Amino acid sequence: MTPAPDAPALTPDDADGEEIHEQKAVRLAKRERLIEQRTDAAGGAFPVGVPVTHTIPALRDEYGGLEAGDETGVVVGIAGRVVFSRNTGKLCFASLQAGDGSRIQAMISLAEVGEESLARWKEFVDLGDHVFVHGQVISSRRGELSVMADDWAIASKAILPLPNAYSELSEESRVRSRYLDLIVREQARTTVRARAAVNASLRATFGSHDYLEVETPMLQVQHGGASARPFITHSNAFDTELYLRIAPELYLKRAVVGGIERVFEINRNFRNEGADSTHSPEFAMLEAYQAYGDYNQMAELTQELVQQAAIAVSGSTTVTWADGTEYDLGGEWDRISMYESRSEAAGREFTASDSVDDLTAFAEKHGVDIPPHATHGKLIEELWEHFVKGELTRPTFVMDFPVDTSPLVREHRSKAGVVEKWDLYVRGFELATGYSELVDPVIQRERFVEQAKLAASGDVEAMRVDEEFLRALEHGMPPSGGMGMGIDRLLMAITGLGIRETILFPLVK
Repeated sequence: MTPAPDAPALTPDDADGEEIHEQKAVRLAKRERLIEQRTDAAGGAFPVGVPVTHTIPALRDEYGGLEAGDETGVVVGIAGRVVFSRNTGKLCFASLQAGDGSRIQAMISLAEVGEESLARWKEFVDLGDHVFVHGQVISSRRGELSVMADDWAIASKAILPLPNAYSELSEESRVRSRYLDLIVREQARTTVRARAAVNASLRATFGSHDYLEVETPMLQVQHGGASARPFITHSNAFDTELYLRIAPELYLKRAVVGGIERVFEINRNFRNEGADSTHSPEFAMLEAYQAYGDYNQMAELTQELVQQAAIAVSGSTTVTWADGTEYDLGGEWDRISMYESRSEAAGREFTASDSVDDLTAFAEKHGVDIPPHATHGKLIEELWEHFVKGELTRPTFVMDFPVDTSPLVREHRSKAGVVEKWDLYVRGFELATGYSELVDPVIQRERFVEQAKLAASGDVEAMRVDEEFLRALEHGMPPSGGMGMGIDRLLMAITGLGIRETILFPLVK
């Protein structure tokens, strides 16, 4: 028997509602009959547990090479979800699927289980049910790895039918019913495992460099660490307004002040902003800080983190995206100057001393959107995206940003009016950012005050003065490098998928 192929699913909303209702009624009636026939003291229709001895993947690994008709004499207990079923007179077949998508055939024979048990299988078992099968490992006459049952039981019944395995499903439907997506689509299962491999690789790379992993608050009395609009909530216990964090930066820097000189965190961030193919209101973020480092060292670390993650998923720094395209993440990545690359692309020189009026006039002339609460830095970055971003193909570090858009970053050691910051662009989007950190509390206060002025003028993304963070800096923070990278976007770079495909359960309206 050849199992039904993996294919996208239909949710009940997409299928015929009346048919779904009828199938649910039939399955609920079966559940009631199962309850009536229970002979043990446990309540409900299903057993508390079943005596599984082997997993389906383990059996495939050990016995996948059997020849047609082979018998092993090995008796096992397995469980899985019924994803294909065919009933004949004296023999029933079913494909049982494990969580990783691997399958094995269950054979329910009159000669092995008896007439009553075979009749019960035909009466009660539906597609989608979890069943337990006990019996010998064999290869069928058609060469299908199988368990010839001598006993079986329904472990859990699917009250709703499985999706139609042969119908295409939109991304919207897949993310709304991810549990069904995982059952029927190999790519969904592969992405979950890729994400786990990426996180394990990141932690291993940090461990090889003596970094410590910590956890910092997600509920904060004051938001900071990035320019973003926060989510706001209320604590009944403290009777105060709290913010879901937009970044862990200011707490991780406190850890560096306290002597944790190499520190990182992988956790959730929340930004109350737009959602599109590269942005999600809730997302996973990696941030790391290294005492006595700078943005050059953090660029080297970031390249290693990404390349090792690619190897963990694909076995190579050349990754293959979901559409079959190959993308090379290997080698040394390019580094370009934001100001110089934009000057070259736009055909005129840009400097840190250009006025807002001059930049606004140039932007309007070339059809570039003027950002709200425009500053020199915001206009420079908009112009760079317009003239340069679309031309990047290889992984590229864009170096040296305007001061006013980078309030937590140290001024450049040799270039006036810019800071030591880079953004890493991969696959056409920003994947990571890195700094030489601003550790002087006097300058940091001045930057916060400038941000507060922007906030007072209506800029909802501007930072506020954080006195607790400034107090920490006043106790002395060593010169440091820092970096941040979106885990969801790292998966996008490695797999070629959109952000909602890389997040297991993304927020949908």
